[in-house]
Amino acid sequence: MKFLLGTKQYMTQVFDEEGRVHPATVIKAGPVVVTQLKTKEGEGYHAVQVGFGTTKRLAKPQAGHVKELGSPRTLREFRSKEAVAGVQRGQSFDVSQFAPGEIVRISGTSKGKGFQGAVKRHGFKGGPRSHGQKHSERAPGSLGSAGNQRVFPGLRMAGRMGSDRVTLKSVQVLKVDALTNELIIRGAVPGRRGTVLEIEGK
Repeated sequence: MKFLLGTKQYMTQVFDEEGRVHPATVIKAGPVVVTQLKTKEGEGYHAVQVGFGTTKRLAKPQAGHVKELGSPRTLREFRSKEAVAGVQRGQSFDVSQFAPGEIVRISGTSKGKGFQGAVKRHGFKGGPRSHGQKHSERAPGSLGSAGNQRVFPGLRMAGRMGSDRVTLKSVQVLKVDALTNELIIRGAVPGRRGTVLEIEGK
């Protein structure tokens, strides 16, 4: 089981050995420290809790939980179907556990876009631009409730967009830089710059 936390830095492009260019995202990843091992008997499930970053401002319960582990700023859990072997509390992991060409799973929070209309949020095409139409270019149109005199729950309408948890299940690692603790991932990953990402090996 491989796991790591990191922050999204920026996007760039990387050339491989055959001269092909790939869009890439640079992630400042690790090192992380194991703060707790959760078991089926104790917490009801198997998981590894890890801490990332450092801070001086922690709530007292959290500070007592990680006081001898360097006061990590961010805590995340990586669940497992079975008990995780070979991992102990206080153990540290960095980018060296991954290799170029490896397929990983990345989760993070997508960019928040605020309150958006149905055209941007759901891809509606909008109303006609001619034949007497004045301001219906980006209107949602009929809601489809004929004789019920109400709007059914779950209809695609305008509303808050973004700030959702997004998981990319198969992302390729292009390069690993152990000196700068950076992972270069092929393609885009969710979130803005500075978003905390969960990286999990297959």
